Amino acid sequence: MSDLESVEKLGRHMDMTIPIRDVTVKQLPENLNVRQRWIFLREIESCMKTDRPRIVLDCSNVRHLNRAVVHLLLRCLEEAMKRNGDVKLAAIPRDARATLELTGISRLFEIFDTTAHAVNSFHQLPLNHVLQTPVSGCLQCSSESAA
Repeated sequence: MSDLESVEKLGRHMDMTIPIRDVTVKQLPENLNVRQRWIFLREIESCMKTDRPRIVLDCSNVRHLNRAVVHLLLRCLEEAMKRNGDVKLAAIPRDARATLELTGISRLFEIFDTTAHAVNSFHQLPLNHVLQTPVSGCLQCSSESAA
């Protein structure tokens, strides 16, 4: 059984609906000159027109993470967060990932080895939500019966 099927089964068991929304995957170009950054930001803006945008940036083509690329990543994250969304990074080459870690930028993003793992992470119910939902319901029931 897949993770998605497990979440849907759990949702039915707990009488709750878990909406499955689209995840947009965008590939960062290998070289980002000023024109390419502008075009990429325009494409990202079109993905941000939804409530809670969910975007995965495939960084497999990125060879060098310079200030312009880091700024672009931060700008994408900022725009998604303004709309209660998120941006996750995937397939970052080792050298580029080291740069993200050295600069501290890696703490702002969830980073995955593959694009598929990043996309699937949007479809997983957080473990603390699964554990807290039945417990809080039971506590409420027992406090009501004690009253």
